[in-house]
Amino acid sequence: MTSKTVLIVDDEASIREMIAVALEMADYRVLEADNAQTAHAMVVDEKPDLLLLDWMMPGTSGIELARRLKREETTAELPIIMLTAKGEEDNKIQGLEAGADDYITKPFSPRELVARLKAVLRRTTPRGVEEAVEVEGLLLDPASHRVSSHGQALEIGPTEYRLLQFFMTHQERAYTRGQLLDQVWGGNVYVEERTVDVHIRRLRKALGDPHQQMIQTVRGTGYRFSARV
Repeated sequence: MTSKTVLIVDDEASIREMIAVALEMADYRVLEADNAQTAHAMVVDEKPDLLLLDWMMPGTSGIELARRLKREETTAELPIIMLTAKGEEDNKIQGLEAGADDYITKPFSPRELVARLKAVLRRTTPRGVEEAVEVEGLLLDPASHRVSSHGQALEIGPTEYRLLQFFMTHQERAYTRGQLLDQVWGGNVYVEERTVDVHIRRLRKALGDPHQQMIQTVRGTGYRFSARV
């Protein structure tokens, strides 16, 4: 698995299905939305790696959604490929000016779409996100989505995995529960701050000794990941 998630936003179910089949065959995880409002909520909650966005949709257009996402700090870096039936030059320019990373005109072949998508992801994936992180024998490998301790695989839930990945790539800094909720759960999710404590407890239990001690409680603030005891 590439473990990359792509959100397809198009009001035509047949187009979404055609794209979804092509992407799933290329090992992408696929999410779907048929309008801009649903898409925006899914972007915040699911944090996809790339957005395939139709230009013409009822209600809020794809171009308006692209502008909104690029204005908001948490979604400004999200790669966007615009899908459209319009081939005119000025529309392409408008799409790129709104922040789209690439542009593909319908009808297109699934192979062309997958090739374009791979190229955009290669350009936009920040260094380090796909690289394995190792601290004192604790290894997190995003490519295989696995965590191990001194070579022994650990059983870890999806939320605990995301929490650990965030901690291991943001070491030696204290985060409040609110900041962890925004970064790991997404800003649109209405979750009690105490939920963070529950998942921290599960994460420590999954890590076991000696690595659970790296998840440190910072009194009056929240939590920190540190190899220094």
